[in-house]
Amino acid sequence: MKKSLLPLASLLMMAQMSNAQHMNYPQTRKEAQTDNYFGKQITDPYRWLEQDTAKETEAWVQTQNQFTNNYLQQIPYRNDIRERLTQLWNYEKYSAPFKNGQYYTFYKNDGLQNQSVLYIQTGIKGAPEVLLDPNKLSSDGTVALQATAFSKKEKYFAYAVSASGSDWQEIFVMDVKTKQLLAEKIEYVKFTGISWKGEEGFYYSGYSKPKDEATKYSAKTEYQKVFFHKIGTAQSEDILIYEDKEHPLRYVGADLTEDERFLILGISEGTDGSEIKIKDLKDANTNGFITIVPGFKTNASVVDNVGDKIVLNTNDGAPNYKVVLLDPKSPAAANWKTLIPEQKEKLEGVGTAGGKLFANYLRNAVSVVEQYDYKGKKERSIALPGLGTASGFGAHKEDKDFYYTYTSFINPPTIYHYDIATGKSTLFRKSSAKFNPEEYETKQVFYPSKDGTKVPMFITYKKGLKLDGNNPTMLYAYGGFNISLTPSFSMALIPFLESGGVYCLANLRGGGEFGEEWHKGGMLANKQNVFDDFITGAEFLIKEKYTSSSKLAIRGGSNGGLLVGACLTQRPDLYAVAIPQVGVLDMLRYHKFTVGWGWAVEYGSSDHQDQFNYLIKYSPLHNINKGTCYPATMITTADHDDRVVPAHSFKFAATLQENQSCDKPTLIRIDAKAGHGAGKPTAKVIDEAADIWAFTLWNMGVKQLSFKK
Repeated sequence: MKKSLLPLASLLMMAQMSNAQHMNYPQTRKEAQTDNYFGKQITDPYRWLEQDTAKETEAWVQTQNQFTNNYLQQIPYRNDIRERLTQLWNYEKYSAPFKNGQYYTFYKNDGLQNQSVLYIQTGIKGAPEVLLDPNKLSSDGTVALQATAFSKKEKYFAYAVSASGSDWQEIFVMDVKTKQLLAEKIEYVKFTGISWKGEEGFYYSGYSKPKDEATKYSAKTEYQKVFFHKIGTAQSEDILIYEDKEHPLRYVGADLTEDERFLILGISEGTDGSEIKIKDLKDANTNGFITIVPGFKTNASVVDNVGDKIVLNTNDGAPNYKVVLLDPKSPAAANWKTLIPEQKEKLEGVGTAGGKLFANYLRNAVSVVEQYDYKGKKERSIALPGLGTASGFGAHKEDKDFYYTYTSFINPPTIYHYDIATGKSTLFRKSSAKFNPEEYETKQVFYPSKDGTKVPMFITYKKGLKLDGNNPTMLYAYGGFNISLTPSFSMALIPFLESGGVYCLANLRGGGEFGEEWHKGGMLANKQNVFDDFITGAEFLIKEKYTSSSKLAIRGGSNGGLLVGACLTQRPDLYAVAIPQVGVLDMLRYHKFTVGWGWAVEYGSSDHQDQFNYLIKYSPLHNINKGTCYPATMITTADHDDRVVPAHSFKFAATLQENQSCDKPTLIRIDAKAGHGAGKPTAKVIDEAADIWAFTLWNMGVKQLSFKK
């Protein structure tokens, strides 16, 4: 689909818009609000925007969205990008099938369905039937499927759904044979799993009913509890299994071992550090839960049990993690037996299937999977198709095989069948995406950060790329919460790559790619290392002539939105475009909303003077300076984001508009009936991607696009 040169009138109109000395931004009311932090006065004139349901805030949102849309609709190829994305997106997408007794389940999207549909079939060759179609749960596709679980003998199927992108969920139960809903409806749950005990009922994590329904999307969420719901009873009769009245800000999740012997509680005080308690349900003499991993200096998870012993994945004394066997009767670390010792690569996770352990390692942020027996003997390394990401290494103990997915930046998700006894992988389903990987390539480079630390970066582009410093380039990263960024395919990138764009993903400190030391190197007082890693990555791309400052964009979401916000305020001269998405941008008040308190273990809190002292130095909202020319910036958020509340983005946008000293635009795009990102309908995903690429390319000076047919 070749695009012709733009009409002269369009070019003149855009030139007038681009060359205006000052964009006529909507006026945002300021109020006299000052806070005293340890003797330092901090103004917060847009505090009123934190009241996201107030009429004045709603009016502000409408005005800002209209202003943004007026700008975007003048970009001549905005609709062309949307059309190309729609073409590319329109192919059948499948998840790997998963076996539950006699049934296999998998997700399928016909192409442009807002939500993928869950199918069920008897045997791998059975005829697929729809088990649950989330698209029929709302008129606009904004209800999304979350946690799912079959009962032990597949009589019942429980599932959680969220609406409009919120973290709040409701749980329903279906009779599998009749596909009829039971009377069950469990409300006020979030961050929950569903763990069945036979056919009797299930464990879940929930909260008390919020005091005010109107403010539940922004009010602090406290006192998560574990309940057991018995099928056929009302939620009011659910049995309280665990609560902690002394620590309102702890998360707690419940799970049963596959043999249903042990009930496991995973407890955390935030996003880092864990405590594990277990209860032996087959021991009549047991008296409540016992602690097998005390909190909260390490991270650990129960992998399985071997009789009365527990298999544990832990970073206690092993920053890259190891697998140990422990006796709950004497759980001290000194008594642990090592099954899989720590390796030089990060152990990202451990799955179980067919009586085997599957250790998924990261070697320079690329998947390496090894199969072990339960005594810790390595049986084989699993041959993967290339340098990418493999997932899905799990099944039941009685299973002899399973299906896993492999993907990379240029390889759409491909599904393989794996035979546990032989270790043989066989192609099961190839993607039907209209994309030819042979036309593109990805390479991994390592560049020195400010302090000399070597940081890896993946760079993807069309073959034959010229290193002339003139390529539109997008640099993306996250850098936090022990989260690893690994190669994955995104159809949203293709129009950019087709247009000669270069996509770069940097694995910054703060992430989990190289174990706990890498994580700690970018958290709390070390957070500036993350920004330095990102800034030096941008400088590397310019030095090596992949791009130039006038053709470089930076993008990140959530903690990555903080990253972009901090880097655009610290080095506004370095980039042409900045896209901070659903970002944590007010580092002094983030912990006062919904689940923000849980991030204090990662960031620190302004309630403590030593932590305030480093937070104020990089908090994006508080480091916008008058008289500075900032990059063209489009902030994105959503009205139902109750993870990182939109007030962060609202206040940041108002402040940046107030202080921008040049004609580069500062816009905010606020999605309606959407949240932090999970479960966003396909239509909204395409619209957002089109707007981001149109804004990015136009503000790099790209006047014409050419897409492949």
